[in-house]
Amino acid sequence: MSRILYFSKWNAVRMMALLLVFSSRLLFAQPLVDSSPESVGISSDRLKRIDKVLQDYIDKQHIAGAVALVIKNGKIVYHKGIGLDDVDAKTPLKKDAIFRIASQTKAITSTAVMILFEEGKFLLDDPVSKYIPAFKNPQILDKFNEADSSYTVKPAKREITVRDLLTHTSGISYAGIGSKEAKAIYAKNDIPSGIGTPHYKLSDAMNRLGKMPLIHEPGERFTYGLNTDVLGYLVEVLSGKSLNDFMKERIFEPLGMKDTYFYLPENKFNRLATLYTQDKEGKTIKSENGKGFSGEYPKQNGTFYAGGAGLTSTAYDYAIFLQTLLNGGQYNGKRILSPAVVHLMTRNQIGDLNQGRNKFGLGFSIASEREAARIPVPENVFEWGGIFGTTYWADPENKVVALLMTQKYPNTVWGEMQDKFKVLVYQSIGN
Repeated sequence: MSRILYFSKWNAVRMMALLLVFSSRLLFAQPLVDSSPESVGISSDRLKRIDKVLQDYIDKQHIAGAVALVIKNGKIVYHKGIGLDDVDAKTPLKKDAIFRIASQTKAITSTAVMILFEEGKFLLDDPVSKYIPAFKNPQILDKFNEADSSYTVKPAKREITVRDLLTHTSGISYAGIGSKEAKAIYAKNDIPSGIGTPHYKLSDAMNRLGKMPLIHEPGERFTYGLNTDVLGYLVEVLSGKSLNDFMKERIFEPLGMKDTYFYLPENKFNRLATLYTQDKEGKTIKSENGKGFSGEYPKQNGTFYAGGAGLTSTAYDYAIFLQTLLNGGQYNGKRILSPAVVHLMTRNQIGDLNQGRNKFGLGFSIASEREAARIPVPENVFEWGGIFGTTYWADPENKVVALLMTQKYPNTVWGEMQDKFKVLVYQSIGN
């Protein structure tokens, strides 16, 4: 009898624990709503420090304005536009402004890929050439002649896998911001960076890229590159749809992301945030040509869907996406991924290799022990950002989502702004 009672109590405890997990997931899976900071354990007074710090950067002309958003336990506790959108017209930057999110596109493309992974369309360690033959028999750059961008190659030891692309360990570099060798070779062969080339075709560009030499052996090290653009084309090959249509049908529409696009509809042109750059003193000035391309590219009727850099979005829309991942793949009654696959995506996938101070998952930087000792974020926070001054992170331990959005490139103080924003968010927890 005592054993029966013991097991009955044990089963009751297990049931209660499961119910708590289920109810908490169900709670956080509800639509994002505004809430008082104190209701989720955050100090309103301490949260106001964000305003002061951002205003200081505005007053010093390091930025024109910013939108910041903070979520705790699925509740929006801070969402503001601070400063100006257009410094000449003195128009305020509204919190629903649409930003060029550049490399924040990568997490969404990686999610699209993992949706197809769940459907059994491929395995992570499949060679990419199984689906995109142009990547068959990859070559490694051996010798490079700076005078004319000619080069010699040697055979790679193995094929590039889908996992290599998701973790940026394939050896593919970047056009525009990659190694000097890659920049020269890619320019000579008309390989786009994914920004400001709206009339290219993804299939054409990626098939050209497949014939380019790799910077190093697949799996040898982390090299930030056009990997996610290749993944975007993989989505097209496996789904039979454009990356644009797949994202709309499988991610944006189910989640209610109503302001996320590769190319904006005309009725939203006026919400595209103004793009800035800086003068020699680091002061903010308007970017007339976006440092080599038009900052107006989201307003064009484009055909190039760059999975690595092409999307525009709002802080709120992107917060929905991140909250979905914190919820284990569901939001507002819609599931786009399973908890098991979200767990896989947000864990170290590069072993002993490093991405700066951090590790890397399947589409995200993962905060390491070293990073957690540098700044007050827990290990396993997943994060990334975009070249025009946007950043995000999601914290599974504290159930925090945070975004800081500006529109300036380059910006010499952007790194310190990101770190200060993290400090400001975490110092507010604990009312």
